[in-house]
Amino acid sequence: MRRVSIQDLQPDMVVARAIYNSDGRILLHADMVLNETYIYRLQAAGILSVYIKDKFCEDIVFPDVVSEQTRIQTVKLLKENFGFLEKQHKLNLRMFSNMVDKIIDELLINRDILVNLTDIRSFDDYTFAHSVNVCILSIMTGVTMQYNDFKLKELGMGALLHDIGKTRINREILQKPDDLNREEYEEVKRHSEYGFDILRKYDDLSLLSAHVAFQHHERWDGHGYPRKLAGDNIHEYARIVAVADVYDALLADRPYRPGYSVNQAILVLKRMSGIYLDSNCVNAFLTNISSYPIGSIIELSTGDIGIVVDVNKEMPTRPVIRLIYNNMGKFFSQIHEVDLSKLSTIVIVRFLSEKEFAILGKDSE
Repeated sequence: MRRVSIQDLQPDMVVARAIYNSDGRILLHADMVLNETYIYRLQAAGILSVYIKDKFCEDIVFPDVVSEQTRIQTVKLLKENFGFLEKQHKLNLRMFSNMVDKIIDELLINRDILVNLTDIRSFDDYTFAHSVNVCILSIMTGVTMQYNDFKLKELGMGALLHDIGKTRINREILQKPDDLNREEYEEVKRHSEYGFDILRKYDDLSLLSAHVAFQHHERWDGHGYPRKLAGDNIHEYARIVAVADVYDALLADRPYRPGYSVNQAILVLKRMSGIYLDSNCVNAFLTNISSYPIGSIIELSTGDIGIVVDVNKEMPTRPVIRLIYNNMGKFFSQIHEVDLSKLSTIVIVRFLSEKEFAILGKDSE
């Protein structure tokens, strides 16, 4: 399967992964054949990309670090509890604790798997899906940094609830498709203080977990908010969550821009490392990210074009490629695979867009 932007979807394409909203309801089932009506409804729902089936990699397994069911349950739990918090001013921390335990268990079982998939989310569901992703990515980083179970739990709870202060921000501001004015931006920045104020009142939540909400927008060089903390004065949990927060925000489709590619997001993190972000946390984080996710369409230095079908945990920039087109743009008579970890003279030159790949297919017919 491949992730395809809404603009590049065509009738008769087949959905590879079901699309859910934050209530856990399926918007579109896997194996559904797209038509103009479905594409229009997806766009109206704020969905800007979809995983579609691809004849060149139908047999490829797309492993995920956490099950789809766990992701859906956690997003639903967040939405329900955030709504309950707004109305009743209460949180069910026991449910969050149980879900974080479940995520930790799955991540420890799948600790040899790199992050390959990007979740599909609508604009309205952004905060919930984002919080779940940040939790997963933060815990993975904690595992790499050899955190024990207790520290993983504190980190996971803080990461999952890091944006809870947004429940006190006007929803129209949070979902505004245009640039925020100065007053709106200052109000959004207050979500870190609001979040800490909410969480520190719960005796059964570690104060360090609450400080993740307070500090996740502090920056290594002291130019963050709300207190302009710098370096080691920022708690390590918050420094980890800051990296995951930036990375997932870059990948997400937003009203004002499409999501960055994984490779672009990695480059941004590396540029921010040691300036805005703790370089140790960035390095630990990146050991879990597949630079070239399974399903990516790439061009090699040989001119050949193929699809990433497997990744090497020890060498994430050297994946296994299934070659589709030769350097003349023609189908290989026999499609075969190359493992770049064993071919030091061949490198990946670039990613290909869906449009470029589609044109190649037409030209080779």
